[in-house]
Amino acid sequence: MPLMEGRELLQLYAAPTGPTQALRGVDVTVLGGRISAITGPSGSGKSTLLAVLALRERPAGGELRHRGRLVSGLTRRQLQVLRRREIGWVAQRPTHSLFPQLDARGQIEQMARFRGVRCDADATLAEVELTDQAGVRPAVLSGGEQQRLAVAAAGVGAPALLVADEPTAELDDDSAALVLRLLRARADQGSAVVLATHDARAIDAADTVLRLRHGVLSGAHDAGQDRTATIDGLGRIQLPEEALPLFPDGRVIVTVTDGHVELHRP
Repeated sequence: MPLMEGRELLQLYAAPTGPTQALRGVDVTVLGGRISAITGPSGSGKSTLLAVLALRERPAGGELRHRGRLVSGLTRRQLQVLRRREIGWVAQRPTHSLFPQLDARGQIEQMARFRGVRCDADATLAEVELTDQAGVRPAVLSGGEQQRLAVAAAGVGAPALLVADEPTAELDDDSAALVLRLLRARADQGSAVVLATHDARAIDAADTVLRLRHGVLSGAHDAGQDRTATIDGLGRIQLPEEALPLFPDGRVIVTVTDGHVELHRP
């Protein structure tokens, strides 16, 4: 059974010109033990999809299931308990994922208490080379150290779902390698890891790559496999960006012959 499964997910935000659709019928399946990277241009809906999967936002439409159970049937309190126990969250700004009053060791220990697990805080900090900063609060850490700490804290106890928004974007190669190594270790322990990223280093480390464009899932592929386009529940398909110049007026002739589908310019 998938850990998280979304069908025809919609999300709306208020805008001066009226409601804006951030997600427009997205189908997504999240499995444990894998790293999934969500890519796409800015404004494509990556962060919104992460927030929905991490149960930080309720979708405006469609179905979202957690272990087969409809999320729409859960109360606010039930969602809060589920987030604390089963979901690790790393915001795009790492300080938004940390407790400002706690030092680095305290961050790890607090997450262990939330999840009801035992955790060697010093060993966890060592995984991201923050042993010397164990007694330091987030405000004193560098941006890269904050990011590494946020990922380490979110991954305490190998939560069922670990969601991170651009976790390596501002990191140098060495720090990015530490973060990706930790995310892989949690996936190997059974966590479903989902990243929103523009970073080629993170994309290369993923098992599955999902591509969003204008709030629609435009393609998906597993590592080592050919890239595929995705057909949503309404039969819509988005072509890869490199194919779009072949159809400059946005129109296409579709022919079906002997089980093959061909696209032609009018």
